[in-house]
Amino acid sequence: MADFFVFDIAETLLEKLASYVSEEASRAYDVYEDLQGIKDTLSIVKGVLLDAEEKKEQKHGLREWLRQIQNVCFDAEDVLDGFECHNLRKQVVKASGSTGMKVGHFFSSSNSLVFRLRMARQIKHVRCRLDKIAADGNKFGLERISVDHRLVQRREMTYSHIDASGVMGRDNDREEIIKLLMQPHPHGDGDGDKSVCVIPIVGLGGMGKTTLAKLVFNDKRIDELFQLKMWVCVSDDFDIRQIIIKIINCASASTSAPSIALAHHESINNLDIEQLQSQLRHKLSGLTYLLVLDDIWNDDRAKWIELNDLIKVGAVGSKILVTTRSDSIASMVGTVPSYVLEGLSVENCLSLFVKWAFKEGEEKKYPNLVDIGKEMVKKCQGVPLAVRTLGSSLFLNFDLERWEFVRDHEIWNLNQKKDDILPALKLSYDQMPSYLRQCFAYFSLFPKDFGHIGSHFVSLWGSFGLLRSPSGSQKVENIARQYIAELHSRSFLEDFVDFGHVYYFKVHDLVHDLASYVAKEEFLVVDSRTRNIPKQVRHLSVVENDSLSHALFPKSRSVRTIYFPMFGVGLDSEALMDTWIARYKYLRVLHLSDSSFETLPNSIAKLEHLRALNLANNCKIKRLPHSICKLQNLQVLSLRGCMELQTLPKGLGMLMSLRKFYITTKQSILSEDEFARLRNLHTLSFEYCDNLKFLFKVAQVSSLEVLIVQSCGSLESLPLHILPKLESLFVKRCERLNLSFNSESPIQKLRMKLLHLEHFPRQQILPQWIEGATNTLQTLFIVNFHSLEMLPEWLTTMTHVKMLHIVNCPRLLYFPSDMNRLSALEDLDIDGCPELCRKCQPLSGEYWSSIAHIKRVSFGEKKEGKLLFQTQTWIRLGLRD
Repeated sequence: MADFFVFDIAETLLEKLASYVSEEASRAYDVYEDLQGIKDTLSIVKGVLLDAEEKKEQKHGLREWLRQIQNVCFDAEDVLDGFECHNLRKQVVKASGSTGMKVGHFFSSSNSLVFRLRMARQIKHVRCRLDKIAADGNKFGLERISVDHRLVQRREMTYSHIDASGVMGRDNDREEIIKLLMQPHPHGDGDGDKSVCVIPIVGLGGMGKTTLAKLVFNDKRIDELFQLKMWVCVSDDFDIRQIIIKIINCASASTSAPSIALAHHESINNLDIEQLQSQLRHKLSGLTYLLVLDDIWNDDRAKWIELNDLIKVGAVGSKILVTTRSDSIASMVGTVPSYVLEGLSVENCLSLFVKWAFKEGEEKKYPNLVDIGKEMVKKCQGVPLAVRTLGSSLFLNFDLERWEFVRDHEIWNLNQKKDDILPALKLSYDQMPSYLRQCFAYFSLFPKDFGHIGSHFVSLWGSFGLLRSPSGSQKVENIARQYIAELHSRSFLEDFVDFGHVYYFKVHDLVHDLASYVAKEEFLVVDSRTRNIPKQVRHLSVVENDSLSHALFPKSRSVRTIYFPMFGVGLDSEALMDTWIARYKYLRVLHLSDSSFETLPNSIAKLEHLRALNLANNCKIKRLPHSICKLQNLQVLSLRGCMELQTLPKGLGMLMSLRKFYITTKQSILSEDEFARLRNLHTLSFEYCDNLKFLFKVAQVSSLEVLIVQSCGSLESLPLHILPKLESLFVKRCERLNLSFNSESPIQKLRMKLLHLEHFPRQQILPQWIEGATNTLQTLFIVNFHSLEMLPEWLTTMTHVKMLHIVNCPRLLYFPSDMNRLSALEDLDIDGCPELCRKCQPLSGEYWSSIAHIKRVSFGEKKEGKLLFQTQTWIRLGLRD
C-alpha cells in the first residue's frame, strides 16, 4: 500500500503555526484564537500519528483517518501560505517608495478587509474540521509516541552455510575478496599497531552481498588462512552486548563440541558486560580470525570504535568482512577501499531466472516463455533477488498472457513474499529518516532511467518546504545535496558523477518501482494508458503528448504539481492551460517545458502559491503578461530556450522570493534596477540572448552565487566586480566576449569555487582575473581553447583545486613548473592536447613525476564521451529547472 507522511507534514505545519501564532498579525487579523486552537489540537494528534502509521493496515478505518488528517494539514498549510503571500505583497508596496501608489494599485485585489474576513473564515473552518477528525481518532485506541523511532521490519537472521552450486555469476567476485583476505594488512605490522583489516562489501539491497560473503566464508582456502571463523548477522540493531555474545558463541562453536557450545551459549547470556569482554578476549587472543559482520546499518561511529577496540586482540592477519548497503558506513568501518558489488550479467540473470521459473530441463519446452523471461530479467538490472522474485512468481505457470502481464506490470503485481525484492528495498526505505522518505517519493514523477541533476530537486523539494535546515541558516542547495548524498550512500542512486556545483545520477529501476509503490496514492504519471486521475492525486507528471484531455483531469483542487519531464513532450492547448489555472489555484510547481502555446494568460497571477514556473524551450511564446510579477512566492522561473521571447515582463523586481532565473530573450538592454531588487537571487542564466551586449554595469546583484552565460553572441564583458558572492561561473560560446577584461586593473579577490570556460578559439592565454580565486577555486574546466599555447605560472598557486580538465587545446604544449604544488588535485583530465598528453604519459613522460601523486589521471587525444556527458548534461539538464 502507499505510504503516508502525516507525521512529517504535521511537524512542518506546527512549526509554521508556532511562528504565526507568535506574530502580531494573527491578532490584527482576529485569527489568534483559532490558530492557537489548531496548534493545540494538532500537537495532541501528532503524538499518536506514529502509532497510527504503524497500525494502519491492522485497524479498519485508520488509513482513511490518516488521509483526513493529512488533507486538513495540507489545507491549513494553504491558508497560512495565503498569509505569507499577503505579507510579501505588503513588503513589495513598502519597498516601492515613490512608486508605492502605482504598485499598490497593481495589487488592488488584495484588499485588506476582504482578505481578513476570508482568511478568518477559512481558518475557523480548518479548526472545526481538525477538531472533528481528532475526536474521531479516539476510537482507535492509539498510543502516544513522541519520538520518531520507526518500527522497521527486521531482516531474518542470516547464516553462513550456502550451496555454492546454486549461486550464479559470482566466481570472480569470490576470487577478488579472497585475494583481499590473503593480502597482509598494510598497518598490521607496525610497532604497537593492532588494528584489524576491515573489508567492506557494499551494494544495493538484493544484490547478493550476503551470498558473496557466504561463498568466501565457506571456501576451503579460508580454513587454511584463519584459525577461527565467525559469522554474525548484525542487521538493524547494533547492540554491542548482543554482538559480543554472538561472537563468543561463534568462537565457541568453532572450537568446541556441539553440546559444550550449547551449554556455553546458555550460560553467557547472564554475564555482565565486563565478564563478556573478558570472555571475548580469551576466545580471540592470539588467534588469526575471520569475522563476518553481515548487514550493518549502524552509522554511529562511536559504537563502531567501541566494538573495534574490543576485537583487536587477535593475532596479526586477522580480518573483518563487513556487508552493508551504505557507502558512508562502508567508509566509516573500512580500512581498505570498499568492494562494490555489481549486478549479474544478463546471461547469469537468465540462468538464475530459469532455475527458479522451471523445473530442471522444462524450459526447453517453452522457448517463447524463456524469451519473455529474458526481457524481464533485463529490467532487473542484475539484481539477483529481483530475478529470483520474478522466476518464483511464474513457477509452474505456463500461461503466455500471465507472463506478459508480469513483464508489463512489474513488481507490485507480483505475489510478494516478505523477503522478496520489494520488501528488501522497502526495508532500506523504512530505515531512512522521515524527512528523506517524503523526498524519495518525488522520484516517481520521472521516467525510469532518467538522468537527474541535483538542481532539479533543489527546486522540486524546495517548492514544498521539504528542505528544512535544523539550524535555520543552511542554504537549500546544501540541504538538498546532503539529502542526495544520503540517498546515494544508501545505494538508492547509481551512476553518480560529481562535477562540483553540478552532480548527476540515476535511480535504479527497482528503486523507481519502490518510489512508485510508496507514492502511488498522491503521485501519478499520466500517459496514453491513463483513463482516470483519482481525486486524491496531488502530483502529476505528463510523459506523452497524446495523453492530455480536459475530461481526464479531476475537478478537485488538490493538485499541487503538473510536471512535463520529457524532452519534446509539452502542452499545446491554451484552453487546457486556462482550465488548470482556474481549477488548481494551490499549484506549487507548474513545469511546462517543451510546450508550444503562444500566450500565457493574465490569470497566471491567480496562482499565488506557485513556487516554480518552467516555460523552457517554448518556441512560440513572444511575450509574458506583466501579471506574472504578482507571483511573490515564485522561487524558480525558467524562460530558457524561449527563442521568440521579445522582452522580459516589467516589474520583475517585485518577485521577492525568486532564487533561480533562466533567461532567453531578444531584449538588448536589461533593467538593472529590477535585477538589483531581487535580493534572494541565487542562480542566473542567460542563453541565446543574441542582442545583449552587457549584463549589468553598475547595479549590484549582491546575492548571486551561480552565473551561467551560453551562446550570447553579442556579449562583450562580464560584470564580475558587481557580483561579490559569485561561486560558480559557466561561460560557453560567446564569440565577442573579451575574457581578458580589466587586464590593467588590480586583480579582484573572488570567491569562485567552480569555473567552466568553453569555446574561445582565439584566446591565447588564460585571463589573469582567474588568479583572484586562488584561495577558493576547486574545479576548473578549460574546453575548446584552440589557440591556447601555455598555462600561466600562477596556476600552481591554486592549491585548493581538486578537479582540472583541459580539453581540445591542440596548441597547448607545456605545463607550468611546480605542478606538484597542486596538492589537493584529485582529478586531472587532459584530452585533445596531443603533445601535452605525450609528455604526461606514465613513467615515460617528462611531466609524469610532477603529476604522479594525483588520484585519477586521464589522457587521450580526443575528448569524446566524457566531454559530451559533462557539457551536455550540464547544459541540457542542469539548466532545466
